[in-house]
This record gives sequence, C-alpha cells and structure tokens, in this order.
Amino acid sequence: MDKASDYRCWDELIPDALALIFRNLSLQEILTVIPRVCKSWGRAVSGPYCWQEIDIEEWSKSRQPHHLDRMLRMLITRSCGSLRKLSVTGISNNSIFSFLVEHAGSLENLQVPRSEISDSIVEQIAGKLSTITLLDVSYCNKIGAQALETIGKHCKLLLVLYRNMELSSSADQFPLEDEAHAIAATMPKLKHLEIAYHLLIGNESVLKILSSCPELEFVNLTGCRNVKLDSNFLKEKFPKVRFLGPHLLEHYDMNDWDLDAAERFAQY
Repeated sequence: MDKASDYRCWDELIPDALALIFRNLSLQEILTVIPRVCKSWGRAVSGPYCWQEIDIEEWSKSRQPHHLDRMLRMLITRSCGSLRKLSVTGISNNSIFSFLVEHAGSLENLQVPRSEISDSIVEQIAGKLSTITLLDVSYCNKIGAQALETIGKHCKLLLVLYRNMELSSSADQFPLEDEAHAIAATMPKLKHLEIAYHLLIGNESVLKILSSCPELEFVNLTGCRNVKLDSNFLKEKFPKVRFLGPHLLEHYDMNDWDLDAAERFAQY
C-alpha cells in the first residue's frame, strides 16, 4: 500500500464526526485554534454541528454580563435551531433569555442557575419550551411559584427539576410553600427533584409533592429544616424514592469534611 494511505485525512471527516471530536476541547480552543487549522475544520465550528450541546457554565462564572450575552448570542445563532442542551450561569436579563428560547426549538436540557430572569418572561416564553426534559433554575431569585406553575403547564415532558436555593437567603424570598404546591400541581412526571435549602418548605408541602408525582425516584431536601418526616415512614410510604436530607450539616464545604461527617451525610 502507498505510505500516504497510512495517514488519516482529518480534513475530510464529515462535520458531524468532527464535532464529536471537538467537543472534547475547551471553548477557547474551539473558537480560536480549530478554525485556523484548515477550511473544513473552520466550517465545522462555524456551523451548527459543534453547538447542539453548549456547556459554558464554568466559563460564564467569571465573565461580565455583556461578554456573556455576546457569547450566547453567537453560539446560539451558530446552532441554527438544533440546540439540545445549554448550560450557563448568570444570565443577566430577560432579553437574552428570550433570545435563546426563540432560537432553540429543539432544546431538551436547560441549565440556567443564578440567572436574573423574571416570572413575566417565563410566562411569555414557556410555551416554546415544550421539549424540555431537564431544567435547572436554582438560585434564580427573581422567579417564584408563578414561573414554576407556568413551566409545569407547558413543559409536559419535564423529568428533572433543580430548584435549589442559597443557604442564607431563601427565607427572605418568595413564599416557598407556593413553589412546592406549583410543583405538585403541574409536574406529575418528575423523576428527579432538588429543592435544597428551601427554608420555608415543610412536611405538608413535601408530602403533597410526593403524592402528586408518583414517578419520583430521587428528592434532595438538604437544608429544608422545617421538614421533619420520619425516615421509616418515608421508606414505607414511598419505597421507590431515595431521599437526601433534610438534615443541614454545619460544615458544607467538601474540603472541610472529615470521614465521619461524610459518612453521616451519605446515610441520608
């Protein structure tokens, strides 16, 4: 055989295959290094193939709002409506949230913790999130029960919900019992629910969720200090559900945990 045949022609790979390879690289490498290698690689990263799954959560934590907005608009535009997963933290306004929903008709996994989105914008765009199966709106302090109810009514495929709150601030926010009731009333297909550090949620709300969401398999109640349900009762009444919490650890920094603390945490 010709010696040249021993070498792979990477520039001749179809864009879908290149995209699978490029996903193992950093965002900076995909945007600045790959386009300079050759024309075919440049076309691959400028088209939708690399942007069906966008995970810029770590990158977004240290960026100014205007830089984050520009990056989101560019990447979402490149996805050409094929976006299936988006993970980003700290969306700063309703405008960019509306933009991403308008251009993401195939979105299944949406993770936007610590974002400045409001009940009003969620009500306006929730109808376009009908394909969502996983949603993370943890630490989004400007939304409440109204937004969750709207999401539940429109996102009938929703299986996973993250609605964790800050350790010290949730008691000063919205009436969180209403959030629990919204979840129970509109999200019957949930399998995974995290509502850690909802300091106002109590026994009645948790039991309402458990009774109304029969497909639940996991519930995170860490830090929900008003939930005082007997573990034996929960095991007997809801044998399919695994629970984490609600007991609140005094030291929740993983770097400070000793072995005994880790073992105590693991039993919940």
